[in-house]
Amino acid sequence: MSKSGKKSLVADKRYSKAPSTKTAPVKRKAAPKRKPTTRKAPSGPIGMIAAFLRFVARLIWGLTWRGAAVVALIIGGAVIYVATTLPEATDVTDGRARGSVTLLDRNGDVFAWRGDQFGGVITSDSVSPNLRDAVIATEDRRFRWHPGIDPKGIASAVRINLREGRGPLSGHGGSTITQQTAKLLCLGEEYIPSEWESEAAYEADCRRTTLWRKAKEAVYAMAMEVRYSKEEILTIYLNRAYLGAGTRGFEAAAQRYFGKSASEVNASEAAMLAGLLKAPTTFAPTNNLQRSQDRASLILGLMEEQGYLTTAEMRDARANPATLSEAAERRAGGYFADWVMESGPEFFTRDTTEDVVIQTTLDQRMQRAAEEAMQEIFATKVSEGSEAQAAIVVMSADGAVRAMVGGRDTKVSGAFNRATMANRQTGSAFKPFVYAAALDLGLRPNDIVDDRPLRIPMRGSPDYEPKNYDRQFKGRMTLTQALEESRNIPAVKISEQVGRDIVRTVASMFGIESDLALGPALALGASESTLIEMTGAYAGILNGGSSVTPYGIVTLRLKGDNDPLMDNTSGGIGERVIQRDAARQLTWMMHQVVESGTGQRAKLPNWQVAGKTGTTQAARDAWFIGFTGDYVAGVWMGYDDNTPLRGVTGGGLPADIWRETMIRVHDGLAPTQLPMDAPATPAPRPSQSAPAQATSRSAQSDGHSRQPSRTAEEEVERVLIDIFSNILRGN
Repeated sequence: MSKSGKKSLVADKRYSKAPSTKTAPVKRKAAPKRKPTTRKAPSGPIGMIAAFLRFVARLIWGLTWRGAAVVALIIGGAVIYVATTLPEATDVTDGRARGSVTLLDRNGDVFAWRGDQFGGVITSDSVSPNLRDAVIATEDRRFRWHPGIDPKGIASAVRINLREGRGPLSGHGGSTITQQTAKLLCLGEEYIPSEWESEAAYEADCRRTTLWRKAKEAVYAMAMEVRYSKEEILTIYLNRAYLGAGTRGFEAAAQRYFGKSASEVNASEAAMLAGLLKAPTTFAPTNNLQRSQDRASLILGLMEEQGYLTTAEMRDARANPATLSEAAERRAGGYFADWVMESGPEFFTRDTTEDVVIQTTLDQRMQRAAEEAMQEIFATKVSEGSEAQAAIVVMSADGAVRAMVGGRDTKVSGAFNRATMANRQTGSAFKPFVYAAALDLGLRPNDIVDDRPLRIPMRGSPDYEPKNYDRQFKGRMTLTQALEESRNIPAVKISEQVGRDIVRTVASMFGIESDLALGPALALGASESTLIEMTGAYAGILNGGSSVTPYGIVTLRLKGDNDPLMDNTSGGIGERVIQRDAARQLTWMMHQVVESGTGQRAKLPNWQVAGKTGTTQAARDAWFIGFTGDYVAGVWMGYDDNTPLRGVTGGGLPADIWRETMIRVHDGLAPTQLPMDAPATPAPRPSQSAPAQATSRSAQSDGHSRQPSRTAEEEVERVLIDIFSNILRGN
């Protein structure tokens, strides 16, 4: 206690010294730090499980990021390595294993293409901006930003495939333009013919979509992004993409479908070309123009959506869809083009590794004439649903083929060509060669032959007894009348008198290369031949009796070269087969066939026509082949399976097709005369008393005395005796 008797305050004991009487700030002692509270780990089994799970999580995380780092290093190394092996971009723009063939008509205009067409190297800068934008909008809208693969695009494609019930890699691929280019390059694997069954097998292998293949494709695509610029990748793609109808690259496709360069295509044309990338054959405008235009309309919408076109530009393009060029629309001369490719040298046509340009004999005006004639007759005179076929060949007297139709479907490529591939019995269309042999041996058109029953003994088989189509016999008649009415018995008699070997020789020298019958039925066309052979043989009659080789190639050169590697400007006329006088007389006889005989339906207004009908046994084949002073044309009609024609003979529908063709062929041309000579002596009248008179070989119109007339058989016997006498004398 204090002296005053008061107790001291306990608080005073907190200080070592008595507090000053002055007022001072009170210093408070800092509160002690509180230790963080921690949860006590559960003990027992639960604690052990929790600890194990934490360990596993840390282990997985550690392995994952380390594994990812290792994988990234491996992929990065692979990408860098592949990038170092890639060639220059300019070395891989044209990857074709085969070359192209461009076919020009007689005027130098393109009418067909074959092989792998390549229009020339283009770049992403030189093509139309419309085309470049259409391709990017359609195939890879993030092309400018991704590193070669687009994870977002792949995920979207997988999701769509699964939703549509397909496998994750089936259907939509999510491939970038870079990945598609890698696939076009086959991941750097070159085509070596000796290692593959075919180029198609090689390309099929390049398109495989296994997981391992997709992984390699991704690495290759990223390597391309390292090695090449975006513009170089797009350039490769634009040059190598297959776009249908044998076209490789957008330049070839633009030329093929629109007749213009890829630098000139407008928005609607660009959209149509870009639309081919998804399915080149399906969307090719030459297969289905409407389907191709619908696909292009969809792509124009994508271009507007992504800002490449304004709404007004898109609507204008949709209102004016792309259409085919005139040549692409016509697909002129498909059968003719196929024939040229088959008949030309293999190393410059079917198996060419070069780009070849062939100028041909085709006349597109005449080709249209033949096609229109075919369609006209089948539309107006053939029963609906009939499967009968027909073929047409038009050529000049030297064998230059001007038009060819190998079947009712005229817009084809690679189809069966009935004009060049179908060997059919020729029937009475063969008879002119029988009379050609007879006239060359000295007979005359007004010489007499007897149309009476004939029986020819055949060793080891029944006797041969030919019948006329009307089952009648008309007795004595001139050679001209026998041909005019297409009498069978006189033709066989003349053939037997002249000699079958001579008839076969004349026919084969005129260009009928098929095996000719050995028996007496040779005279009635029992042998088979093709339409182009028969038409070429008739061209030999028109040109005065010289053989003809039908041809379609005029010149052949490599693209870019002016000097031809092949030149056939001299034509297809070969050696003389029969004398010119005999050819002119035969032409006159065939003129009578059209004027008053079996070929009257082939008459042309203001034009002289010579020709011959032909109908085979049971009417399985019907022919009409004839010519004017300018052109010769042949028509065949029948069924592919040899079904007999109903109510059709050579003088019927084939003559109608021939007439419709030649009216169009000669439209605008001045009529020319046939190269023919009428007999100097008038034909005997039917009522003339026997023996019928025949002009002897020595009876000329120059006033020489006439010898007693002979029958055709006697004349042939005399000529053959003269020939063998000369041989024995050594002349």
